[in-house]
Amino acid sequence: MTFATILMLVLLGLVAAFQVALAAGAPWGAVAYGGVWPGVLPRGIRINSLVFGLVVYPIASLYALDAGGLASFEWLPARGVVIWVLAGFFTLGTLANLASRSKPERWWAPVSLAIAACAVALALG
Repeated sequence: MTFATILMLVLLGLVAAFQVALAAGAPWGAVAYGGVWPGVLPRGIRINSLVFGLVVYPIASLYALDAGGLASFEWLPARGVVIWVLAGFFTLGTLANLASRSKPERWWAPVSLAIAACAVALALG
């Protein structure tokens, strides 16, 4: 489980850093959100990226650490369920990336798939 945990943490960190960069104004809109906004994202979408980069993915990392046994966060709600939710979320993300009209955004599909696979491995224990 240690490999799956570490891989998931590294990939979540990569995605979080990308989202924070988008929120800070990096001109990578063609590689996110279906490529609808090439260049710098609009303010509302940048706020969404900020929330995912600084809140959602770090919380997902806590669940990965907990499920992988590298840390224990007994205060986290629904620990056994949320790791499955993450597996589903990243599986859907993989499908969305593959279906994107933006060819560069499709590069995220293997990342999402790897995170989903790690989450499944951690959920199965």
